[in-house]
Amino acid sequence: MFTNNPFAELAVFLPAIAMQVYIVLMIVAVAVGTLLDMLHKNSGKFFAEQMKKSKAAATKKLSGAESASIAVKTLAIDVATAGEFCNMQRRISHVLMFYGFIFYVITTIVMIFGYPTHATPTPAIVPALWNIGVMMVLIGGYWFFFFLRVNVVQDGQPVFRLVLADLFIVTLLGSVTFAFIWEIVQTTGNLTASKIAFGVYILFTTLLFGSVRWSKLAHMFYKPVVAFQRRLEDANGSSSLPAPSTRNELSYSICLLLFTCLNAMVVASAWIFVRQTSCTSTQRTGGLTTSSPIFVGSVTPV
Repeated sequence: MFTNNPFAELAVFLPAIAMQVYIVLMIVAVAVGTLLDMLHKNSGKFFAEQMKKSKAAATKKLSGAESASIAVKTLAIDVATAGEFCNMQRRISHVLMFYGFIFYVITTIVMIFGYPTHATPTPAIVPALWNIGVMMVLIGGYWFFFFLRVNVVQDGQPVFRLVLADLFIVTLLGSVTFAFIWEIVQTTGNLTASKIAFGVYILFTTLLFGSVRWSKLAHMFYKPVVAFQRRLEDANGSSSLPAPSTRNELSYSICLLLFTCLNAMVVASAWIFVRQTSCTSTQRTGGLTTSSPIFVGSVTPV
């Protein structure tokens, strides 16, 4: 189940072009939603004015190498390991959701455009990474939803009291949860149940990418700019904020270790599935080495 392309099964009742058009529409929706959000909040104007103020108040002129170093640090700490969070649990939760979401989106696009039907067999590693991404989002997302939300933990509000700020996490969890349910339902062979699960999955996915203007998804795109600007101000002496705490740097180190472990897990999974696919291919050809989606070689008697 976890190494089969769930989107290839859609060919039974849906042409491949339909999902490809849907993906393009969702990309357009995210781009338009992000642009509208920036226009509504005047984000571009704010960043430009903030940069001018920073240059005027700077007590130190940064070299190109120093600016590049700050950019790398921003990517490594603020982007790769959710550096804006001092709370360790929130940080790990966001790291799981961030990388899980990336795996989930990229592998979905690869399967829909690269391997839309069973006519083009999908390498086992692609749906495996899709499932790894789904599980990471589910773990990090439900951990955040039930135990880490500010209005629940700090304000003591009921878990299921939802506000507009919860739109992103609710639609994200709805999308990946029903993606997983849909994949499981497919194994039962019940076409009607599969269509229903797929319909709910598409509903939540459409809400996820179509509500960018009102959700926190757009933050993924301009938060790195804010983090980079803040670090520049710290470095050139124009910042009026207190220095970052050492506790946050310790949190960064632990999350960086988690990030390294996640990458090691993905590489190990890829190696295992490549080996399994190779062995299966050899067994099916009676001990011959033949072409496969991963290995291509000449047929040689053993």
